[in-house]
Amino acid sequence: MKTPSADTPLSLAEAEPIVRAAVEEGALGRAEAERLGASLGDPAVHAALCEGGLESKRRGHGERVSFSRNIFVPLTNLCRDRCAYCTFAKPPDSPEARTYTLAEVADLVKGGLATGCIEALFCLGDKPEVAYASHRAWLAERGYDTTTDLLEEACRATFEAGMLPHTNAGILTAEEMERLRPWNASMGLMLESTSGRLRGKGMPHRYAPDKEPALRIRMHEEAGELRIPFTSGILLGIGETVAERVDTLLEIRRLDDRWGHIQEAIIQPFHPKPGIDMRYVAALPDAEVAGWVALARLVLGPRANVQAPPNLAPEVLEMLLHAGVSDWGGVSPVTLDFINPEAPWPTLAELESRTRAGGARLVERLPVYPQHLARPEFVHPRVHEACRSAADAEGWVRRVSGHGADPGREAA
Repeated sequence: MKTPSADTPLSLAEAEPIVRAAVEEGALGRAEAERLGASLGDPAVHAALCEGGLESKRRGHGERVSFSRNIFVPLTNLCRDRCAYCTFAKPPDSPEARTYTLAEVADLVKGGLATGCIEALFCLGDKPEVAYASHRAWLAERGYDTTTDLLEEACRATFEAGMLPHTNAGILTAEEMERLRPWNASMGLMLESTSGRLRGKGMPHRYAPDKEPALRIRMHEEAGELRIPFTSGILLGIGETVAERVDTLLEIRRLDDRWGHIQEAIIQPFHPKPGIDMRYVAALPDAEVAGWVALARLVLGPRANVQAPPNLAPEVLEMLLHAGVSDWGGVSPVTLDFINPEAPWPTLAELESRTRAGGARLVERLPVYPQHLARPEFVHPRVHEACRSAADAEGWVRRVSGHGADPGREAA
């Protein structure tokens, strides 16, 4: 009897026992995940998969769905990489190119503190000083050798002002992460894809040396060795295959199985935008994105934090909840999503009501999740003390009477 190939769609009768077994066992294997991924176009299989994703999520998280009230600090939008789908990175001669000074970061932090934000998300381009002499000169004028020097000072000042930094700065060395750890509650790097094929001619990572999968996996490994709570994730719809998506999810699971440091996995769909090389590439249908949320849940297991950014699928938040989402990520009452500036955040009141409408309960978290906060070795003692003072007994944000007491209330 011929064995079905990985891209052979499953019937509902074949899919249901696979999904049930994944829910019971807390994991989904490669072959089964690939065949489910190839079957998402069947509405019945899609529904069964999402039901399994929701049941798995409930077993690990109950009715809770978390979010972080944050500010987005785009420290510099200069980047040596040229990804075919990116609008964030700008060349130095662009009128939109910008690198923030410490004083400008402090202004953003003031706005965050005034609106009850706790997390300061630092996001910046990869190693711009390697590509641009003008940026090297800008840094030198201010006494810095590298962008990481500026980032370390910005994180320190932000922490001392009363916010908790989370840094996503592209590829960092172990030494650089060690320097940042005393001022950061967590760090991250989207794995995006384990596919080296995407670096080939005509592919989205052709001119992006920092998107080499081995480099990104190595940074994940080094963050694990350093016991840093770490955000990872997958980018959907940039030309990858079903098998490559599954491989990326399995690699995230492997890394967490080894080090226990992956605090969340973001399931992020590509959205076409004017001016990018991939502007004519269609976005994935919302139902397909929800299907991959469910697959991620079954691959990563019930206790994993599976995140879907609510501003990238504002019409289908309930569908994402029913697929097994347990976290919305950072939502800001102050700043744009500078990676997707065309996609506004929902208000906190809307996010709370939509989450409730989807059968879940919204809770506010720190940039470090309760399970890592409960293990002091994962957070620098100075930062751990600050986190504990902001958290309740379970590790969620403790809001006292007054400003921001209700996580669903619009910040004023």
